[in-house]
Amino acid sequence: MKFGVITFPGSNCDQDMIYVLEHVMQSQVVNLWHKDRDLQGCDFIILPGGFSYGDYLRSGAIARFSPIMQEVVQFVNKGGYVLGICNGFQILTESHLLPGALLANDSQKFICKNVFLRVETTQSILTSELTQGQILKIPVAHGEGRYYA
Repeated sequence: MKFGVITFPGSNCDQDMIYVLEHVMQSQVVNLWHKDRDLQGCDFIILPGGFSYGDYLRSGAIARFSPIMQEVVQFVNKGGYVLGICNGFQILTESHLLPGALLANDSQKFICKNVFLRVETTQSILTSELTQGQILKIPVAHGEGRYYA
């Protein structure tokens, strides 16, 4: 599988994602720039975290207008796989590829902690190697992590 990792101004952990895909998963990876207009034959697109364009307006609101996002929307509409992590998830909601929006935390404070998630299905590309009912400890860090749909 060929992965594409999109870098926006203000992205972070994009290079970490590329490293893991290349060196741990032994996968082919293309680093895609926000101004690109070609997904270069990628099978799976990843939008990493960070603060795209500084998130001055609203998280992901400006990034959704990047040229690469037109290609991502077409890719998704044809059944392509896309993963949005942190700010990448916010960009996907702003691009209307996911329903709803991410709102400011109720506490109006930045949250940084571990949460526990239970694997409900193993019938997805992301969970096929996991066990149903397995508990995962996942770190979260966000100021706008209240998903409303």
